[in-house]
Amino acid sequence: MSDYIIDVLTDEWIRNVSISISLMIAVLCLGNFLNTSFNKLILKLLSSILLVFTLVSLVESIVNDKWNVETHLPLQLCGISQYIACFIAFLPKKKLIFEFLFYCGISGGLVSILTPQITHYDGSMYAYIEYFVSHSLIILIPIYLLLYSNYTLTRFSWLKVFLLLNVLMALIMPLNFMLDSNYMYLNAPPEVENPLIIGEWPYYLFYLEFIVLTIFYLIYIISSLKYKRWW
Repeated sequence: MSDYIIDVLTDEWIRNVSISISLMIAVLCLGNFLNTSFNKLILKLLSSILLVFTLVSLVESIVNDKWNVETHLPLQLCGISQYIACFIAFLPKKKLIFEFLFYCGISGGLVSILTPQITHYDGSMYAYIEYFVSHSLIILIPIYLLLYSNYTLTRFSWLKVFLLLNVLMALIMPLNFMLDSNYMYLNAPPEVENPLIIGEWPYYLFYLEFIVLTIFYLIYIISSLKYKRWW
């Protein structure tokens, strides 16, 4: 079992990116015409769908003896975001959890959809669909929360989440060396061609610091625009 990489701008890439973005826009458009109660229901439905995919994938990997501590812990940026997104619609309002999901889920999900690398791909249609559904939902859920659930971003939320992410990286990097793993791609760059990865280890990590901070700030600026009822 190996990773499955979809090259950028191939027909397969164009199809998957188009479908993923179109479905996310469609759901966001739907929310614009629903009241608060229905939007809460939609959010719970989205989180429930993600939770089902997450549990099915976990059980399948355990039952088929594929699960291992080196690659299956939820310590990738998208993995952490995925677990938060599974439960955030059912939890009391927690600003820091939301802000982490907002910046990390959107940025990590977008990068994963635009530069797809399906890890542990077994050739099944389920694994293929699960990859794009889960990464689309960790983008969609925080945006839906911002638009339709009275969540807001504080002025320096982008910087706060960036600093928190660095704390996580500082904890995960030595764990990678202990487990011979590569969570958050801190010990080696991803195999897929990614324009955000500049140079070899460890130099690309320093470039990523600046790039991630810039992306977080841009996400904050865009999200601060007047967005409600925008059509």
